[in-house]
Amino acid sequence: MQKVTLTINGVRREVLANPDMVLIDLLRKNLHLKGTKQSCDRKGQCGACTVIVNGKAVLSCITKVVKLEGAEVISVEGLGTPLNPHLIQEAFVLSGAIQCGYCTPGMIMAAKGILDKDPDPSEATIKKALAHNLCRCTGYKKIIEAVQLAGKFIRKETTPEEVRSALGPAMVGVSHVRPTSMIKACGVAEFGADIELPSNTLEVAVVRSTEYHANIKSVDTSVAEKMPGVAGVVRASDIKGTNRIRQVHPDQPVLCEDRVRILGDPIVIVAADTKEQADAAAAAVRVEYEALPAVFEPEEALAPGAPVIHAHAPDNVCCKQPIIKGDARKALAEATAVVEAEFSTQTNHQAPLEPEVSVAYFEGEGEAEELVVVGRSINIHFHLNQLKEALGYPKMRYREPFSGGQFGIKTWITSEAIAAAAAIHFKRPIRYVPSMEESILICNKRHAYKIKTKLAADAEGHMTAMFCDWLMNKGAYTLNGPVLLGRSIMMLQGSYHIPNLEVMGRSVYTNNAYTGSARGAGPPQTTFATECAVDMLAERMNIDPLEFRRMNSLKPGQTKSTGMAVKEWSFVEVCDAIKPAYEKAKKAAQEFNAKGGHLKRGVGIAAHSFGVGGAGDSAKLSIELDPDDGITIYAAVADPGEGNDAMLVQIAAHRLGLPLDKVRLYTRDTDKTVLMGPAAGSRMTFMAGNTLLNAIESLEAAAKEAGGRTYEALTKAGKPTRFEGFHKNQAPAGLDPKTGQGNAQVSECHNIQMAEVEVDTKTGATRVLKMTVAVDGGTIINPHAFEGQLEGGMDQGVGYALREEYQLGKQKDYVSFKFPTVRDGFEVEIIPLQTPRYNGPLGATGVGEMTMVSTAPAVINAIYNACGARVFNLPATPAKVKAALPKSQDATAAN
Repeated sequence: MQKVTLTINGVRREVLANPDMVLIDLLRKNLHLKGTKQSCDRKGQCGACTVIVNGKAVLSCITKVVKLEGAEVISVEGLGTPLNPHLIQEAFVLSGAIQCGYCTPGMIMAAKGILDKDPDPSEATIKKALAHNLCRCTGYKKIIEAVQLAGKFIRKETTPEEVRSALGPAMVGVSHVRPTSMIKACGVAEFGADIELPSNTLEVAVVRSTEYHANIKSVDTSVAEKMPGVAGVVRASDIKGTNRIRQVHPDQPVLCEDRVRILGDPIVIVAADTKEQADAAAAAVRVEYEALPAVFEPEEALAPGAPVIHAHAPDNVCCKQPIIKGDARKALAEATAVVEAEFSTQTNHQAPLEPEVSVAYFEGEGEAEELVVVGRSINIHFHLNQLKEALGYPKMRYREPFSGGQFGIKTWITSEAIAAAAAIHFKRPIRYVPSMEESILICNKRHAYKIKTKLAADAEGHMTAMFCDWLMNKGAYTLNGPVLLGRSIMMLQGSYHIPNLEVMGRSVYTNNAYTGSARGAGPPQTTFATECAVDMLAERMNIDPLEFRRMNSLKPGQTKSTGMAVKEWSFVEVCDAIKPAYEKAKKAAQEFNAKGGHLKRGVGIAAHSFGVGGAGDSAKLSIELDPDDGITIYAAVADPGEGNDAMLVQIAAHRLGLPLDKVRLYTRDTDKTVLMGPAAGSRMTFMAGNTLLNAIESLEAAAKEAGGRTYEALTKAGKPTRFEGFHKNQAPAGLDPKTGQGNAQVSECHNIQMAEVEVDTKTGATRVLKMTVAVDGGTIINPHAFEGQLEGGMDQGVGYALREEYQLGKQKDYVSFKFPTVRDGFEVEIIPLQTPRYNGPLGATGVGEMTMVSTAPAVINAIYNACGARVFNLPATPAKVKAALPKSQDATAAN
């Protein structure tokens, strides 16, 4: 041990440090300064742990304390507080640069590192300073803008007060600050690993399968149970409930009994006084396996004699759904032009920055005692019921802390059942903090699709028929597979009128990564195939791609692929909105390419009409009029970064004429809230917004009878002060299992995206220069939140298009996953339209996933436009692009 004297946030400290102690542990464990975050397993890859040491931004996860003698350290807590924030923190809040907030403290400290040296940095300088700081939510654009605004504050060109006053008094259509942005900026928002627990808390580790498919012959925990600090182990036999997590089919075990179906399946929980002790004991557990044949691709799993993954599906088909609409075969035979191709998309990880942390502890005494489970759920009531069933423990409550992004992962339980099972077994508080490597392994992923498509048009260029056959790689467990297959079916036609369809979608079990929701949840894969085929058909017909899409737009009264008629459809207006930018971009690319050389530029477009608010979907919440005549909204509305908190507050303030600070939120806890449904499918603005307005209508009706909308008036008149809100989409749910006809989503967000790319024909490397999106999401509640969702979706979409791919057991960190950094950023232009939706809250609908759906095909179409390389299999790596180059281009590049 070595004594080190240093100053931390202005306070002189003397600490005893061993040679391996790193600064993040001193801050978080010793001093309980939790604003500094850990994400990348201390590999120096993510920047979430950034602090200032002697005036320089450093990564605290790899900075040894013994080397800090005499150093001056500033963490985010030492920069400012919510009541007295630093100008940089103000700038991040006012720029809309904060979504989930997990990366924010590190970003802000990195920004301080550069602004202290240069208060007027160039964009290139900012990107260099933030190159080691990752963000999955924002797409980096608003972070760069925040650093630029902070520079203006520091140079005294403007002030935070001037920026705030410019917002004006309106409640809707204004970028009011999100209610939680400042506490995230100051590092005091509590995420799962930040929760302080009592001294008798146990830390847990999980023994996971090292085989892809095997019978468990024996499990020996005898050595592990005798190791220092170990409290004991939990096996499947110790779980009193079903030991199965069930959403559609109860096939995923909390702990495996006698068989594993995937690398990383959980077998034993080990609990100890410290995480290090738990990890060491878990490594000492010996599992003997009998290896079984494994299959990793749907075609293998469907082949005769393939190993059966689950007894309930002897053919390994998880689910299937056709569409039969009109007579596609006849229309294909009679068509003037038909294009046919096979496409594939990769398995993809959603890649949130926060590890899959869960906490469980008992609260209350006697009959009032209940188990509190703390996790990152976006559907807390549903997950609570899943946990009760799986663990056989009915007295349970679920609480969601702040959540570091999720992008679909948390439609499913990842780690909560482990923590809860251990708490029930040991009757002690439990903290489960898996590493990022383990978190990546245990999360559900985006499905890989293999898609065969035919698309036909008549002599005038109107699309007449589609044939489509696809296989989804379901992986080892069902999760919400049938739901995602249905979403792909419901939105298959995208923005277009295609009167004749013959489609078969099948989801197939394999021993690969189990798959579920990921941003877009179904449509990104099928839209990639459809939008590439649309471009190919437009070329075959010699019609401009934008005009071809416009002329094939669905119109009010026409039907989607499921036969559901639409009442409003503004896609033509979206096409018209992007046309000037499209013509300008085409001209610029042509002029660049006319100069010759191996660098080629291209322009590609892709479109989609994303369905929001499923048929038969419902939601509930309640509001309460408070004694000061403000209101409290009780709603199980998760907000892992989308801006749902701001949406609720601004709608309520607008409708009731209240200042923002008189609208309070009680969310993310099953106590005092009711079933809202998931923060998924871009449904929260539509569903929660409509439900909130329903509750407000009840309040207003009571106030009218009481002669005033005050707490005093209602109580004097004997009226209630708490009102329930309910909303249900009236279209009956469900598709015909034989034809796929039925009701789909009841609202849509329309967009068309344009990618401008540069392709190096020598290497095949593609660089996205700019993304432009024209989008109609109805009334915009908060422009910063609106823009942030579109920008973040495009950033993820470009990664999906060009580099990201998850291979089970191989991608263990951000480098191997090829996580996009600020240096991969591109220019963004957003062209918003606001056609009020007849059934949306204040005319709004959801936009959170829209740009994720259309980005990849836009990029792929732009690559083709640039150099003639048509890539059919995502991601479009340099090798794939170079292999797809026409021989003439390849020969030119070689010269």
